[in-house]
Amino acid sequence: MLTAYVPSASGLRKFDGLQPEALPGEAIWIDMKTPSPGEDKAVEKLVGIEIPTREDMQEIEISSRLYTENGARYMTATLMCGADSLAPRTTPVTFILTDHRLVTVRYDEPRPFALIAAKLGRSCSPNITGDGLLLEILDAVIDRCADILERAGADVDSVSSQIFEPSAEKGHARSYSQILLAIGKKGDITSKVRESLVSIGRLISFVTVETDAGRWNKEQKAQFKTLQRDVSSLTDHASYLSSKITFVLDAMLGVVNLEQNNIIKLFSVMAVVLMPPTLIASIYGMNFKLMPELDWPHGYPIALVMMLIAAILPYMFFKWKRWL
Repeated sequence: MLTAYVPSASGLRKFDGLQPEALPGEAIWIDMKTPSPGEDKAVEKLVGIEIPTREDMQEIEISSRLYTENGARYMTATLMCGADSLAPRTTPVTFILTDHRLVTVRYDEPRPFALIAAKLGRSCSPNITGDGLLLEILDAVIDRCADILERAGADVDSVSSQIFEPSAEKGHARSYSQILLAIGKKGDITSKVRESLVSIGRLISFVTVETDAGRWNKEQKAQFKTLQRDVSSLTDHASYLSSKITFVLDAMLGVVNLEQNNIIKLFSVMAVVLMPPTLIASIYGMNFKLMPELDWPHGYPIALVMMLIAAILPYMFFKWKRWL
């Protein structure tokens, strides 16, 4: 699907669902979502560039993700998708920057694209170029990563409190399996965000190291430096959060092991407590003819008392040793 954005006095005009032959020549941003071969050829003809395939975008080598060809800069970054859903994922997005136009190629719906389209549709400079659009999109992507990390950090703190400060009445608010699933999900989201931040940081480093030093004005250079600092700080925060998630996971596994040990200890103590009464009952259950206790008139109650005492004494000993 092709979407073109044309600058106007009030904001970017959006032309959605365009046919390949209807692409406006004055468009400064062409957004290609899951493009067909016909759409690829139409954009290539209009802009004079080659559109990378989906397989090319999934390459992990830096030389395949960040390069210059025929005066156009090709930059592929990994962005987060579906962070609020049950199946968060990452997707490669290619930014192609020409003289005055930005072309984006994607096969998913990163949320920053919709946010930027709505924001610039309401208000933007009529002189905005592809360079400015790239800055706006990168800023929105980094803000989105920060929001995801903030929410993940709050969720990890909540899980941590459930492990170390369980409710006095109800114990753990959730079962151990649910807590482990929550920890695993937050770890997965954090690792995906860190992967996205690393790719964005490389993209910013590539786009700012220009052979034509006069491409970026002073304000844009300052914006790029701010974005680089944001990416660096968020990457550090994602690393910290990953370490915290690992600690919480280890703590959760330790709690589970303690619970299992307590259960095994209870069974062991019960077995030891019942061993002496079982021995007494076994002796007097043999029914040999020459057992003098069998002729005692009070032999049965005496045997019961002996079994009770034999059970109480080990229990009291364990309590005295604080093994229970």
